[in-house]
Amino acid sequence: MTDQHRCSWPGTDPLYVAYHDTEWGVPEFESRALWEKLVLDGFQAGLSWITILRKREAFRRAFADFDPEIVARFTEADVERLLQDAGIIRSRAKITAAIDSARITLDLRDKGIAFKDFIWQIQDYKPQVNHFQKGDVPAQTRTSQELAKLLKSKGYKFCGPVIVYAFMQAVGMVNDHVVDCFRHDEVAELIKKA
Repeated sequence: MTDQHRCSWPGTDPLYVAYHDTEWGVPEFESRALWEKLVLDGFQAGLSWITILRKREAFRRAFADFDPEIVARFTEADVERLLQDAGIIRSRAKITAAIDSARITLDLRDKGIAFKDFIWQIQDYKPQVNHFQKGDVPAQTRTSQELAKLLKSKGYKFCGPVIVYAFMQAVGMVNDHVVDCFRHDEVAELIKKA
């Protein structure tokens, strides 16, 4: 852990700090990784992100490393198996939404639309660098509302505008590190190269 100033939300939890310092806000353009993050953000609904982060490896095991080809073939027996898995969030609605979203993602792919393109086209593939001070970061934006509407129109669930904005922050569609966080400028430099 560094003594550099960072966003306040990770607190001092080493796992949360590492996530903030290395992953959050970094532009992600790989379809599988984007789909994983959207599914995990859906599981976060009503919970804190640190809860999901602590269970991320268990989720990866339970959901075949978020391979949509495999998850799309999950059956009711798999749903029952997942409902017994104490390593993940055991919500039938969220589990079935994840399986359905794998099927939707593959359907898009079969129509010639990669998930990364489906997500990033809303911003013309350009990450946005914001310049927020502590307390200024919004919970949702017009773009997150539009992306949530687009996702829902295809049948995705647990993807309201607040969840979608958290997703956008996490995958670097926006750089919402506050301006006095050491990662703000580092991520802005990564975005220039994206």
